[in-house]
Amino acid sequence: MRLAGLETYRPSTGRFALAAAALCLLAYLPFLQLPLIADDYLQIGLARKYGSWEGQKVLFADALYRCRATSLWVTWLIDRLFGPHSLPLALFCLFLHLCNCALVFLFGSWRRIGWPVAAAGALFFAVYEGHQEAVVWISAMPELLVFTFGTICVIAWMRWLNGNGRGWLVVVYFGFVFALLSKESAVVVPALLAIYAYLEKIPWRRWFAALAVLGMLAAIYVYFIFVAQRSHLHFNDGTFSLSAPFPWTLLVSIGRLFWFWGAVALIVGLWSRSAEFRRVGQFATVWIVITFLPYVFLTYMPRVPSRHTYWASAGLSLIVGAAIVQGLPRLTDRRVVLAGVAAAIIAHNCSYLWIKKLGQYRERARPTEELLEFSRRSPDPVRVRCFPYGSDIVFYSLEIAGHRQRSQVEIDPHTAGQAYCFSARED
Repeated sequence: MRLAGLETYRPSTGRFALAAAALCLLAYLPFLQLPLIADDYLQIGLARKYGSWEGQKVLFADALYRCRATSLWVTWLIDRLFGPHSLPLALFCLFLHLCNCALVFLFGSWRRIGWPVAAAGALFFAVYEGHQEAVVWISAMPELLVFTFGTICVIAWMRWLNGNGRGWLVVVYFGFVFALLSKESAVVVPALLAIYAYLEKIPWRRWFAALAVLGMLAAIYVYFIFVAQRSHLHFNDGTFSLSAPFPWTLLVSIGRLFWFWGAVALIVGLWSRSAEFRRVGQFATVWIVITFLPYVFLTYMPRVPSRHTYWASAGLSLIVGAAIVQGLPRLTDRRVVLAGVAAAIIAHNCSYLWIKKLGQYRERARPTEELLEFSRRSPDPVRVRCFPYGSDIVFYSLEIAGHRQRSQVEIDPHTAGQAYCFSARED
């Protein structure tokens, strides 16, 4: 039996929501047991400092963390409601990931993509392991939030340009402001909006003024970042540099993003000679390049870290979805192949997460867990040597756990060696 009707099938919203929720839980349920990991303590500490109403003036005076305001507000609220525990924060991140899967699904309203491709892509996005750090690591919450607000902008822009009322343009403006308050990478949103208008051949007079307003906001935002670069942490700690080899970083990062399922999707899609696949692929490739651009100036890695691939992986997911919907029906007459491909994708990504990545996150949490355990056993002030994370994480982890004030902690930066150790301080 041919896979007839797959290209025009419109899955119900309820069925999609259930399937996406099941896949998100299947992939990430084991990670909910993880403790807070290193920078998570810094995230909570900064949220307590900046998240309240009284802390807003100090927050917006900080050139770095005012660009992470939404994650600090959310962390502050969850910390106030549930305390400094990993589970409520991890559940919120997983919920955000599910919401972002729904946003990928909403690309189906665009004729170039269509509902079947968007649904298949969104379900792949739910289990894809390549961006797992953004979902698992609480401190990477800004990546989830900038995707949420940035993609809301794109969806609302599509609705507005399709004549659904000026209210959608208001959603675009508010979404963009909150995206800018989530992560610096939000500055690429106007480019994504322009690409949609160009591909749909919408007269520039219809959208240019609205886009110019967004571009002006982005320019002001970038200006204030660079004005404050002397006090901006990432301009002074080796994280970011305009002289970084960004073309090579971009090329390597795109190659790693497409391996393995993206490469298979490209082979299937191109072999099928589907015009629909090419149309989806054109947009998705531009999406990937644009959303990677803010991250390719990083200097501490020769590629974009997994948490920073979250936004770009939506483009990859659409390519995989297009290969499944537009490619497989042209290559086979057996429905069992479609079920087999879906099972293989789920098994590969979930097993990689459970077998390899889960252990890595436990290892990343071990230093702070051992520090807290030592502090519980010792009533004396603590001396910390050879700790693999920064001093702020030592102080915040002990303060947030309620074990030590900063005056009761001493960090010895001069001790050689790779192992970390703790001892009671002799006063």
